[in-house]
Amino acid sequence: MTDQRTEAPDSTAVRVALWRAMHVQVDSPPYVFEDEIGLRLAAPDDGWRRRPDMDPLTTSGFRAAVVARARFIEDLVVEQAGQGVDQYVVLGAGLDTFAQRRPEIASRLRVFEVDRPGPQAWKRRRLIELGHGIPEGLRLVPVDFEADGSWTERLTAAGFDPARPAVVVSTGVTMYLTRDATAATLSRIASFAPGSTLAMTFLLPTELLDDADRPGLQASEEGARASGTPFVSFYTPQEMLALAQEAGLADARHVPGSLLAERYFADRADGLRPSSGEDLLLATI
Repeated sequence: MTDQRTEAPDSTAVRVALWRAMHVQVDSPPYVFEDEIGLRLAAPDDGWRRRPDMDPLTTSGFRAAVVARARFIEDLVVEQAGQGVDQYVVLGAGLDTFAQRRPEIASRLRVFEVDRPGPQAWKRRRLIELGHGIPEGLRLVPVDFEADGSWTERLTAAGFDPARPAVVVSTGVTMYLTRDATAATLSRIASFAPGSTLAMTFLLPTELLDDADRPGLQASEEGARASGTPFVSFYTPQEMLALAQEAGLADARHVPGSLLAERYFADRADGLRPSSGEDLLLATI
């Protein structure tokens, strides 16, 4: 018999989905990113808005950072699809809803969601229960990144064509993986077809955060540890770039979170701004 507990989504994936929904529910327009499908997938209890980690004021920076990175990734995918790239790989997909929210783009792509087997089985069931189903262009690929080094083989078995370019993204994942696991992932991505693009987020060491954001990161660390998914890896931008270059990704650059803040949150009347602490690696193969 399947242990239903192993099929539950990660608490961090649920939190991200709820923050994405809260952006639409509590922040003022214009919305940086609109996603309430993840909320419906998670189906939290009626009191979810009263959770301490959902406090509209104290968690606004985290909420803004989550929607900023989501918007950046989606803009990248749309841009690459417009240039003819037709494969999109989401590593550590969690409650990603691109295929459900953007069918006009997803229909031109083959979308591969890679995630741990239990949470992915749960998500498959919820998509079917909510009437979304699993369209032909969406492939759910179960993988444990720490225990299974053959995720690219599983990806190919699911229909991925290694001879064609792809957009590969990994958001909110590297902090849960060892440095060796992330290095192995980067090395495998470096072997993808020329013209492929990688976008990967990483957490900065505490000393590189703005002073006002350090207590929030420390609270997040404590919460992650308590939920059984501790943060194990932090990187300076130089360390992440070095890791990428050692893996064979010569064309790699650092995208600071402050750039996303300026791009998507400038001149907002409500003062909503992403917290510091998470930056991106962007690489072209």
